[in-house]
Amino acid sequence: MSDAPARPDPRAQIAGMVFAVLLIDPDAVIAEVNPAAEDLLGRSARKLLGANLFDAIEITDERVSERMATGDSMLTARGLPIGTPGGARQVNLTMSPLSTHPGWRIVTLSEIGQADMDRGYDETAFAAPSVLAHEIKNPLSAIRGAGQLLVRKLPESERPFALLIAKEVDRIARLVDRMQALGSRSSDPMEEVNLHEIVRAALTVVRSADDRGVQFEEEFDPSLPKVWASPDTLQQVLINLLSNARDACADGDEGGTVTVRTRFVSGLVMNMLRPGRSVRLPIELTVIDNGPGIDPHLGDRVFEPFVTSKKGGQGLGLALVRKLVADMDGRIAYERDRVAELTNFRINLAMAPKEPT
Repeated sequence: MSDAPARPDPRAQIAGMVFAVLLIDPDAVIAEVNPAAEDLLGRSARKLLGANLFDAIEITDERVSERMATGDSMLTARGLPIGTPGGARQVNLTMSPLSTHPGWRIVTLSEIGQADMDRGYDETAFAAPSVLAHEIKNPLSAIRGAGQLLVRKLPESERPFALLIAKEVDRIARLVDRMQALGSRSSDPMEEVNLHEIVRAALTVVRSADDRGVQFEEEFDPSLPKVWASPDTLQQVLINLLSNARDACADGDEGGTVTVRTRFVSGLVMNMLRPGRSVRLPIELTVIDNGPGIDPHLGDRVFEPFVTSKKGGQGLGLALVRKLVADMDGRIAYERDRVAELTNFRINLAMAPKEPT
């Protein structure tokens, strides 16, 4: 007799999916949900089951809501803003009618900005920047040495040109160092971390550097348990996100505001980060700013290396943030709330285990 585990039934398979799945009856009543739907919609299954779909999800796009109300055809909507009890989201939505059960539909929702993380952590995606950085550093050293030699030999009037060479080489070297960080496969050890202590430490660093007149607000859930993370890595992630948020809203006419919000999400966040591994990520931290937001054309690519809408930006900051969050078995997502005109970067982390391993 085989000792192989029983094959998961359809219900177990749907429960393990990382995107939200809802079964809708002919009257638009929610009949089934998976844990990812509980998380995304900010409600437990007990509250969602039996509720009308359009009471659980606010869809402002009339074309989409009308198509969903009829329920007789397939529908795909990308970058759709929705309202939920847990806050505004931007999602990719599909609706698939069940031909065997007229009027019944399967609705799936996946958040914009998390898709790359949910497809898995691909170390090869970061290998190229590391190799390129290594190849650039050697000639840079030679160029810098030649520049220093020129400074000593040139007359005073011509030395500024040689100094410019050294200055630009140093700037490129700093860029190369950040590229190497992207390709690093090492990660700091994990431990129990008080999330709010790390947030406040990062806020202190950003404020002391230059708050640029921006107001920082805290919306913390004081009952949160400790998270499982690297304190130094997590603080670096938050410094990067808070600095970006500060810069994004500092020049606004109405004054910039950056909000840091923490909460325990309902349901379970399941994230496949390494082959064969699932991680529960119920601790959520969101950095919110009221700036003009990222160029919409770059929305799906904000975590890719060398993609930036910031003037003078190198496009490595968010790529490094994504890598560092992945190193902590976490997930990061970007979304633009077009209704409230807010930019959100949301991180989900695991709780510290009862018995650290």
